[in-house]
Amino acid sequence: MTAIDGLLPTVPLPTVPPSQTPAPRPQRIALLCFPGVRAFDVSVVTEVWGNDRTPRGVPPFELRRTATDPYTPLPLRGGLSLTPDRPLDWLDDLTPTDLVLVPGIEDPDADVPPRVLDALRRAHTAGIPVASLCAGAFVLARAGLLDGRRAVTHWHLADTLADRHPAVRVQPDALFVEDTGVWTSAGTAAGIDLCLHLVRTAHGAEAAAAIARAMVTAPFRAATQAQFIEHPTPRADRDADALADVRAYALAHLDEPHTVATLAARAGMSPRSFARHFQATTGTTPLHWLITQRVAAAQRLLERTDHPLPEVARRAGFGSEVTMRQHFASHLATSPRDYRNAFRHPAGSSPIAR
Repeated sequence: MTAIDGLLPTVPLPTVPPSQTPAPRPQRIALLCFPGVRAFDVSVVTEVWGNDRTPRGVPPFELRRTATDPYTPLPLRGGLSLTPDRPLDWLDDLTPTDLVLVPGIEDPDADVPPRVLDALRRAHTAGIPVASLCAGAFVLARAGLLDGRRAVTHWHLADTLADRHPAVRVQPDALFVEDTGVWTSAGTAAGIDLCLHLVRTAHGAEAAAAIARAMVTAPFRAATQAQFIEHPTPRADRDADALADVRAYALAHLDEPHTVATLAARAGMSPRSFARHFQATTGTTPLHWLITQRVAAAQRLLERTDHPLPEVARRAGFGSEVTMRQHFASHLATSPRDYRNAFRHPAGSSPIAR
């Protein structure tokens, strides 16, 4: 083709109609299945990632049950069975935006198929996040993924994990722990906390809250909250009602300054007695509980609104953007600005917020 006056004919580029633009691939969740896994943990993972909640604004997920022998039912305790639907090689197609989950196991000393351990090592080497629930930490430890890392398991098994695997830095009290891409959780209900936190980390507080509402469970318990509460039942109904009223008041007035003394006065207790009853009831201190609630409130504001950061800090009760930034760094390992950029919905458009 010959140029005329220095110009070449313009050839329009093909365009893809918006309706034909391919949607992003859903996050893939690989649940490792092998003899001895706990039915409860399989059910938790299925409830969090195995239901279609896209009409409520939750992103789609692709949950697969992977095993050495797919399509062969595995017996579970209680007369149940689990049928895997993918081979272990499916993990080789995952990316660092996906997730590998190890459910709890009934017997920490039971053998684990070597191919399962190899698949875990390959996934971790590829930069894919790996998480275990309850005694699933023993599986990660056998794979060598917990050597030199902090980890947690059911409080009843913490000493056993430390004895069997001395290279693991066992944390006896936390609900869940993350160390360089490897997650572990304490027993039973703490597995729910970790699963919701993994959703929150990947998709924001709104998505996690929507799933929590569907499950009728708390959307947020801090990782550092004690997994074992010495006195889970308050000593008197009057104390329980007073503490519930105080927590409800604090949540409705997060933008106001609160101290242990002011909260105790509202409960009609001395500060020392109030702090003791609060920790016995919730497993955490009043101020730590208040900070985690303020972080959660700030997350919602950052996702749902266009308020400038100082206004978000004021409404969440942090007082200043600097203080909010410090707590985001310690609780979420990110900044408020980066969190908003990752998870913000257009103002008023979030289907979860409606």
